[in-house]
Amino acid sequence: MTHPVEREAIHHRHIDLCFYRRRDGLYEVEGRLEDTKTHPFRRQLANEDTPAGAHVHDITVTLLIDDDMLVHGATAHMAVTPFEVCRGAQDTLAPLKGLRIGAGWTKQVRERLGGAASCTHIVELLGPMATTAFQGLAPQRLVQINAPGSEAQRHAKVDSCYAYGAQREVVAQLWPDLHRPPPHTP
Repeated sequence: MTHPVEREAIHHRHIDLCFYRRRDGLYEVEGRLEDTKTHPFRRQLANEDTPAGAHVHDITVTLLIDDDMLVHGATAHMAVTPFEVCRGAQDTLAPLKGLRIGAGWTKQVRERLGGAASCTHIVELLGPMATTAFQGLAPQRLVQINAPGSEAQRHAKVDSCYAYGAQREVVAQLWPDLHRPPPHTP
């Protein structure tokens, strides 16, 4: 990709997400958020500059889930934070236990952990962690969705994204009975 105007990197946010199968039959979704800047800068309440390239944030969150996307536990480790008090947010994830990743996940997370109840960056990370869990369990979920008696799951999948649009070829090939031809345009 070319850029018509010269530009200079100032801030870099790196998010790394990984899905693990555990030997006990559960799964872990791990998300890590790292922020760095390309120039030295003075943090609020700091007596000296933070050097270029030093972490501003280094936060890792782990969700423990089962096959049904039910959260069995959640932990956070905040290796680098702007303020020492931020590390207290590591202990705020208990309200996630018992939630199910699926429709309404982000809303439920924000209701439980939004604002001063937890760390903004932890809350932000939990959204892509949910989609990583879906991708991690995708192979077994695809087997289930195509099994006899899974009509409700197939109906829920249609129009859930661009490719699964009822008028598109993916739905026509997978589930012809759920395909709707595009409207005729003159």
